[in-house]
Amino acid sequence: MLYKIIISSFALLFLANCNAQKEAKNSKNGAIKNNVSKNIEGKVIYFAERENKFLSEYQMNVTFKNIAEDSRCPEGVTCVWQGAAVANIEFMGTHTRPATLQLATTENAGRNYHKSISFNGYVITLVEVNPAPASGEGAKALSGKYRIGLIINKDGGNSSTNR
Repeated sequence: MLYKIIISSFALLFLANCNAQKEAKNSKNGAIKNNVSKNIEGKVIYFAERENKFLSEYQMNVTFKNIAEDSRCPEGVTCVWQGAAVANIEFMGTHTRPATLQLATTENAGRNYHKSISFNGYVITLVEVNPAPASGEGAKALSGKYRIGLIINKDGGNSSTNR
């Protein structure tokens, strides 16, 4: 009898701990999203998958080709690694040849992931990739539905990646 009471109390504590972790995770995600919007200096330019825009302010043509990789943690799942989404984006300045560059949602030099890249005198930063994957469906299910947000700022010469 005592054994059943001890097991039941451990189970109850375990469930209470899971709920507390879920609430803490949700409050962290809200804080992170708010910080991202506050830290953005330039104007966010949104692109749907396969959308092409000529940005006259920057004298460049930008095409969001596709998402090459989306290993981000699905919503509602606890993951060991946050994962990354990698976007293939084609840039072409008025006096340059087209270049397809990859921008990621996270910096990871070991995997050659970069959030920002320098092109044609501008630093281009990937700030947003939507929608987030959901548990039960893979990244293939989201193909054609992705939307990215880019910020383009004048290059101050401090970038290590120049094209």
